[in-house]
Amino acid sequence: MEPEGLVRPRPRHDAFTVGLHAKSIRPNMDPLPVVRVLADVVPELPGAVLRVDCHPDVDDPASHWYAPGVLDELRGMSREGRLELSVHDYFDDDALWDYLINLDVSVLPYRFGTHSGWLEACYDLGTTVLAPSCGFYAQQRPCLTYGHDRQGLDAESLRDAVRTAYEERPVRRVDPVERGAERFRIARAHETLYQGLL
Repeated sequence: MEPEGLVRPRPRHDAFTVGLHAKSIRPNMDPLPVVRVLADVVPELPGAVLRVDCHPDVDDPASHWYAPGVLDELRGMSREGRLELSVHDYFDDDALWDYLINLDVSVLPYRFGTHSGWLEACYDLGTTVLAPSCGFYAQQRPCLTYGHDRQGLDAESLRDAVRTAYEERPVRRVDPVERGAERFRIARAHETLYQGLL
């Protein structure tokens, strides 16, 4: 993200928006169990809405990312008014920043993994992240966590994390000066490593 994005004001809006982007449902993602829980708990929170995004390739039998039935279930929940569904192609950078800064909470539906560029972008923009217990997401940046790994989803911990985000409205955003210093330190570390290898 460019430096000016780090100081971009967060927009004011009436709704409390919880977002989950299923993307193209990579192997480390298990969005449907997470969405089912969110679709139950979010309507209990006055003024809260659930937005679910997905790429169209999950509904294309010719695609590597074909995931039969996923969009059918999401569309059904949308028709029932349990979530707002948006099916679209990949965001470019500007569209992604716009999407993330307009969320109050972004839920990562990963069942395995280590770190997340998505979490970094949310931290840059001040969007609260609900991260799974697998990997090192909680050590990467300040976030709320819920139980989710290869063994499955802890639904109650997810409900608790959503309620905490709603009630406390935590503000977790990078300090632009520290982000610049961090980038400099990382660049220097890479330069030192490369020089040592040559």
